[in-house]
Amino acid sequence: MTSTIEKPAIASIPIRERIEILKKSAPSFQVASSVEDLIELATGGKDQSSFEVAYELPDGKSTLEANVVRVKNGIAANYPDAYLRRRDPDSMAIADDYPTDKERFSDRFGYSFESLKDETFDWLSQQDLAMFYFHAGKPGLGYDGVAIIPANAGFFGLGLALLQGILDPQNLPEDFDPKAAIYVAPPFRHTHFDGKQVVVHERQPDQYEMFSYNLYPGPSAKKGVYGMLIHLGNIEHWITAHCATVRVVTPYDNVVTIMHEGASGGGKSEMLQQPHRQVDGSLLLGENVITKERLTLELRRTCDLQPVTDDMALCHKSLHKNDKKLTLMDAEEGWFLRVDHIKEYGTDPLLERITAKPPQPLLFLNIEAVPGGRALIWDHVEDKPGVPCPNPRVIMPRAAMKDIYNDAVTVDIRSMGIRTPQCTSEKPTYGIIGMMHVLPPALAWLWRLVAPRGHANPSITDTKGLTSEGVGSFWPFAAGRRVTQANLILEQMQNTPKTKYVLLPNQHIGAYKTGFMPQWVSREYLARRGNANFTSEQVSPSRCSLLGYALNGMRVEGDYISRGLLKVESQPEVGKEAYDQGAQILSNFFHEELTKFLADYLNPMGRKIIECCMDGGSVEDYEAFKFS
Repeated sequence: MTSTIEKPAIASIPIRERIEILKKSAPSFQVASSVEDLIELATGGKDQSSFEVAYELPDGKSTLEANVVRVKNGIAANYPDAYLRRRDPDSMAIADDYPTDKERFSDRFGYSFESLKDETFDWLSQQDLAMFYFHAGKPGLGYDGVAIIPANAGFFGLGLALLQGILDPQNLPEDFDPKAAIYVAPPFRHTHFDGKQVVVHERQPDQYEMFSYNLYPGPSAKKGVYGMLIHLGNIEHWITAHCATVRVVTPYDNVVTIMHEGASGGGKSEMLQQPHRQVDGSLLLGENVITKERLTLELRRTCDLQPVTDDMALCHKSLHKNDKKLTLMDAEEGWFLRVDHIKEYGTDPLLERITAKPPQPLLFLNIEAVPGGRALIWDHVEDKPGVPCPNPRVIMPRAAMKDIYNDAVTVDIRSMGIRTPQCTSEKPTYGIIGMMHVLPPALAWLWRLVAPRGHANPSITDTKGLTSEGVGSFWPFAAGRRVTQANLILEQMQNTPKTKYVLLPNQHIGAYKTGFMPQWVSREYLARRGNANFTSEQVSPSRCSLLGYALNGMRVEGDYISRGLLKVESQPEVGKEAYDQGAQILSNFFHEELTKFLADYLNPMGRKIIECCMDGGSVEDYEAFKFS
């Protein structure tokens, strides 16, 4: 396989030397050794209950970046600028000379990053600074890292420490050597980037430096570390997957492990949650947007859930066994949970209870809170009067989650989530995906290449139409080349032929508004089936071949799921004509996205699979590609 490391970069100052330079030049420099240290920084001191994170600009004006308050269950930070409340998908810029399909800093801004890099360190050298050590990934399966932040941006450091962990400098491993660094300079988004989120990545032969010019953790504290791991995987030929993973334990004590992938908003966090029930205890499968018919399911007992990963999974080659299934473990120490679906008390009692009285302080973002009060995850800030922020978050240490599973796991089923709009005969859309589809591996690979963001994405600033999150759905965080990632994913799937693949929609199925119920019910169904293969009597090729096989029937604890939720063309409000128009939308989208991968160094089998799609291949054609 072709490595991304083809052209040497100009050597940077070693990170250890950079730390010493800043220690000597900054007015003050403190090394945080615990979460408690960062909590004190977040509010400006132990006795402070509120704090304004503000910076002076060269024109004499001050910019308020965040309001921070200390609450009974942790720290709550809110941004006056609604733009900062979610991730800008175009925030990444590349400052090195390694191969990349991303926009280089010099091309985007018209000058070399070296001059801005010098300005950044000059600015940092004039600030009161804080620093802490962490692991990007896991010890031995990632980078030793360090974060250097303005001391008044303690809440940002707290978020990173909750996500990746924080190491006591007095007890560092003997071989600890920081090869990854995050530097934070918030006012530069105003002085240099017209108020936009910008995160600059600079890969070096033996280290990775990242410069965050904003205080929203999404593109830097969270996804910036992800980019570091992706780069290391490129060199060593392994993947950090964008997924939630859960061990599902049935009422009969059978265990099935499901890995749920997809773009932001595709249901990763929700895969770790119990289905939301109505007042009478039933599950609302969907409500018809035209007839208002409500389809429900009586499910007395759901499976027990043992969460494994929430967003980033190390699929390191050292973890793999010889059973031809994928093996992975969590790449993080904490989870960046989106809680936009929790709009009132009682929606998710378990998560509400944990976040209201956690075993240790949490960080809340875009959640209304007052000093000394209690942050409640259904109390979302408003982007404007009457319009709640769609991206309220809480950062929670994984150890705080109930029934957490800490070891590596072997994956039985890989599911892909997609947000879908309603589809009717009057308004045909790509919302033609049934409650669950079974995918041949070749087709599952294509879905991971196109990775649709889908309908009304709550996590990012750009949410219009059917767009792609990019290969693996981790492409926004990768600094290299998309075809390299495509090859790695295909190689991974070829090496794990006994892991099965399904496709799960959320939000709508045809004319029915469903929320995340399709994946919750499908999870229950798949777990109860165990590892049994689907027979030709149980599934049949979908009318749209890109959807693989549709289920001929689904029964959960004795209740049958409506045929219209399995095969959308059978809904009277949709019909075959509107379905076919939706299928054409999907086909056009796939064709447009897949042309980006037809490079000379694409895996030959991958090229044949893409050509099969371009030629309108059938499900049987995709099935003919053998993975073993």
